[in-house]
Amino acid sequence: MIDVLQPGLLTTIQDSGRWGHQHFGVPVAGPMDRSSHRLANLLVGNRASCATLEVTLVGPQLAFGRDLLFAVTGAEFDLVLDDGRLAMNTVHAARAGQRLSFGPRRAGARAYLAVAGGFDSPPVLGSRATHVGSATGGLDGRALRTGDRLALGADVERTARPGDARQGVVRVAGPGARVRFIPGPHDDRFGPRGIATLEAGRYRITTDSNRMGYRLAGPPLEQAAAGELISCAVPTGAIQVPPSGEPILLMADHQTTGGYPRIGTVITADVPVVAQRSPSDWLEFEACTLEVALRALIAHERKLLE
Repeated sequence: MIDVLQPGLLTTIQDSGRWGHQHFGVPVAGPMDRSSHRLANLLVGNRASCATLEVTLVGPQLAFGRDLLFAVTGAEFDLVLDDGRLAMNTVHAARAGQRLSFGPRRAGARAYLAVAGGFDSPPVLGSRATHVGSATGGLDGRALRTGDRLALGADVERTARPGDARQGVVRVAGPGARVRFIPGPHDDRFGPRGIATLEAGRYRITTDSNRMGYRLAGPPLEQAAAGELISCAVPTGAIQVPPSGEPILLMADHQTTGGYPRIGTVITADVPVVAQRSPSDWLEFEACTLEVALRALIAHERKLLE
């Protein structure tokens, strides 16, 4: 068991997501930064599907109920085990009774705490991922609270050793990021001017943003074609454009369908970079081809698995 002494701002249990139910309107959820989540599990020897804790902006304080191995990846926090400072992206051994504290955040928005064996909670539709909007998964579908007790699993796949370390695989530093997107499927509604406006602009992530999507403030995207669209399936990374013209970038908890036109979709390799941005950070966009997106994904996977 792990006891929650302080929960942090928004700390949730997340596994690889609730796949296969989108046609029923069930969001996938799962980690915002899937790459850092996977790296944390790899470090401690877990299967990729094991649940971690996703820590958002302000971290928790936890007390370990037994000896275990753990690692923290993603956003850079000052980590303290009792009175000792710890390194990120490194396997650490904790003894029963020790306390892990997340101090000041140095860079990035979301960190991932993995423990050997994973976090255990009742699966819902095959997943432990927390979706707060529908109160599904994790601990009663909510963020952690003071006094919660977290059960641990035993789904270890490989042997891990204290001191094992890897470099982070996602760029977390800086006040913003330039990310790539594939135009479509409704880019014709905006014309060449719309794509040019999106590529030339800088968009700030507003405080009205969450795990469902980022609302972006910047140059509005005007539609050249009028008329409503029939709702259709939407993926993570989709750039929707509501009537205001200011884009909404869909993230892990997004709805399964949407009726706003989509000018493009951020490529899979760059979604984790977006996930590590926080309100007041900025995003810039660069159109690319499917071939470029595939090459970027292959390079990202090689870096993660090397």
